[in-house]
Amino acid sequence: MTIDEIRDSFALLDEWDDRYRYVIELGRTLDPMPEAEHSAANKVQGCTSQVWLSRRFDRNDAGKPLLKYLGDSDAHIVRGLVAILLTLYSGHTPQQILATDALAVFDEFGFREHLTPQRSNGLRAMVERIRSDAREALAAAS
Repeated sequence: MTIDEIRDSFALLDEWDDRYRYVIELGRTLDPMPEAEHSAANKVQGCTSQVWLSRRFDRNDAGKPLLKYLGDSDAHIVRGLVAILLTLYSGHTPQQILATDALAVFDEFGFREHLTPQRSNGLRAMVERIRSDAREALAAAS
């Protein structure tokens, strides 16, 4: 699934109850995260729900580094937010990650008005975690 497909689906859903159900469905599409990766090192701090992001480094055909993620949460709606976030970021180069404003995409979908302040803080923490990983990968490559 691409972010454009998610964007198109959101455009078809007028009611926020339907949008929430769609986000929960997106969460069900996440690749399973092995239990061993539900570790303190992978836990995202600043989230009310429990959220884990595990990353691994890969390379594309041109040899450029890619960051790939698995994510999970104990809350259905947050799993959906993780799925959208990983659609935006997982499998991309550090440069692409740093050039993508995930919060602007979530605002475009209308989440700013429909997430609790705690969920919004958690979303920002997830975005910052991935962007920090991208900065770290760039620094290691220099």
